[in-house]
Amino acid sequence: MTILTAGSDMTVTLTKRERTKVRYPAAVVHDDGTHLAVRAPWAGAADRDFGFVRFEHGDVFTEHYWRDRWYAVKEVRSADGALKGWYCDITRPATVDGRTLVVEDLDLDLWVSADGGTVLRLDEDEFEESGLRARDPEAADRACEALDALEALAREKGLAGLLACDAR
Repeated sequence: MTILTAGSDMTVTLTKRERTKVRYPAAVVHDDGTHLAVRAPWAGAADRDFGFVRFEHGDVFTEHYWRDRWYAVKEVRSADGALKGWYCDITRPATVDGRTLVVEDLDLDLWVSADGGTVLRLDEDEFEESGLRARDPEAADRACEALDALEALAREKGLAGLLACDAR
């Protein structure tokens, strides 16, 4: 297993249905062999308004991935450092190939506002339309379990404890 050194550069590759959705550079913040955290600027070509949050040029994402969990949690801060919230992707466990982190997006997402008062389940319709239940029922079940677990954690305790590492 490859453990990446804090401060080193790497590439994050997010795939969806066996296609690359996005690829961007990031800096390793923490890697203990299971939990990997990286920091990267907003990778979108343009600002994106979701209605509940706006991702903008200058935003910084501290992204937490696990090699044994079915989700990724991205802490989102504005250019001035203000916490916007956490965007959570339901994914297969992350893998590292050399200096590339590869994560397969399974369509389900969760948004948690900075104050924890808003917790939104997202893209459940896309998940149902993806065909994952037919192609890989076990993965579909794991994805739904991960979304339920993250939502419960966000509502009960918040996400800060989940993200504990030297990511600041």
